[in-house]
Amino acid sequence: MLKTRTLGRQGLAVSELGLGCMGMSQWYGATDDAESTATIHRALELGYTLFDTAEAYGPYDNEELLGRALAGRREQAVIATKFGFPMKLKDGSTAEADSRPEHITEVVEASLKRLGTDYLDVLYQHRLDPKVPIEEVVGAMGELVRQGKVRHLGLCEVGANTIRRAHAVHPLSVVQAEFSVWERNLEDEVIPVLRELGIGLVGFCPLGRGFLTGGVKRAEEYPEDDFRHFDPRLQGANYDQNMAIAAKIKEVATSHDLTPAQLAIAWALHQGDDIVPIPGTKRRTYLEENTRSGEVVLDSELLAEIEAAVRADAVAGPRYNERMMAFIDR
Repeated sequence: MLKTRTLGRQGLAVSELGLGCMGMSQWYGATDDAESTATIHRALELGYTLFDTAEAYGPYDNEELLGRALAGRREQAVIATKFGFPMKLKDGSTAEADSRPEHITEVVEASLKRLGTDYLDVLYQHRLDPKVPIEEVVGAMGELVRQGKVRHLGLCEVGANTIRRAHAVHPLSVVQAEFSVWERNLEDEVIPVLRELGIGLVGFCPLGRGFLTGGVKRAEEYPEDDFRHFDPRLQGANYDQNMAIAAKIKEVATSHDLTPAQLAIAWALHQGDDIVPIPGTKRRTYLEENTRSGEVVLDSELLAEIEAAVRADAVAGPRYNERMMAFIDR
């Protein structure tokens, strides 16, 4: 059973690992709602409480899937969802990022309905909207807290200045961002500000979109509806250099009777009790493997081995393509 961590000074208590649900509905190959539902149910049995979704995943399908899976079990779950991400709709059209206060209210009402609940534990702005000041966005989110429809607020992929401005309007409980042993961009500025203000970190992609497991293919080998087809770190010479890192991680993990996934997640857990990684999976076997990361003890010798295997400057390529990087506040 997973232990519990408290994120931020607002008292958001969650399991030390959360479950990223995006891949159950989008971007990482074929989906299987029955297996995904079984994975969510198994997560509850193992002590997971934090389940991460968004209106953009599907779009909409993932919230509906999670809502069905949690029917009759709502009190066991901390549901986190997001608004304001540009997304391709079912009819082929594109919905741009929209964080106008009136739209936030509309989105939350729709998310509540899809999730089958009358409150959200965590509401994130998924990406910054350059058309709407963060003060207006968080002001509207704070009003939803006052109405009892939302309990905790968060932002995704934001820089230190934005965090300060937002937190001054309404206290944030969490910030979500990519964080792993090979994606360390938060360490210099963001994490110190989070700790100063008493805000927790929810780290997505602790396995580097699967790369740290050593099991990913070259970008061109994935279909165009798979996120990895466009991942710069899986392309050309970047892939070769990064696979060498994955091989070193595997070597270290194997020497300590661990899988590469367990080693990578354990590293993220070790970075502080105010950090909760949310590895994504849609299969029970990987969920159970990931869960055992909470039992791993990293001593100074093993930490040094990990650092030697993955130097931040050794990772080749940006983590997103140019279009996606335009939405990152850093």
